[in-house]
Amino acid sequence: MKGNTLLWSLALAAGAACIGAAGAGELYRWVDENGRVHYTDQPPPAQARGAERKRLGDKPTDATLPYALKEAVRNFPVTLYSAEGCGEGCKQAVAYLTRRGVPFTEKDARNADNAKAVMAITGGKLEVPLLAVGRNTLRGYEEGTWASTLDSAGYPRSAVLPTGVAARKQEPKVAKETPPAEGDPPGGAAKPAN
Repeated sequence: MKGNTLLWSLALAAGAACIGAAGAGELYRWVDENGRVHYTDQPPPAQARGAERKRLGDKPTDATLPYALKEAVRNFPVTLYSAEGCGEGCKQAVAYLTRRGVPFTEKDARNADNAKAVMAITGGKLEVPLLAVGRNTLRGYEEGTWASTLDSAGYPRSAVLPTGVAARKQEPKVAKETPPAEGDPPGGAAKPAN
């Protein structure tokens, strides 16, 4: 009987310590250089990839989305690869997605990891804007093609985002940039897609 009491006391103390530590700060999710995902209450190291900071009590961003939009986001997430100096194509792409109310993540193609992803899709060329809708990718901005791809993925044709919910989520700027390739514009910006 005394052993059970001791076990219960230890379990309660451990639970209280976890709740206290988590309640007092923030939680972090990050990926190490070996691809392992970590959850900690300490900020991730500088070389961590995909770091996210969460506060206890934060609500998921898609909790307030209408059902059809939430399903489209879940089944066909939208990512826009762009770069500083991309020009009108990237501006029009951001404006179209925002106007239509499509939740999307914008990634800087000059970041080394993002550049590898773009070049894998484009056959070794660093071209932007590049739109990924689930597994479908579209090179360059062409409103009609983008519209039909988003329609097929189930995204509403007009904005249904609740007030206060932003469509655009920008990836944090990372100092690790790809060097400019031969023929790239100055500053390492990716070439606009045709």
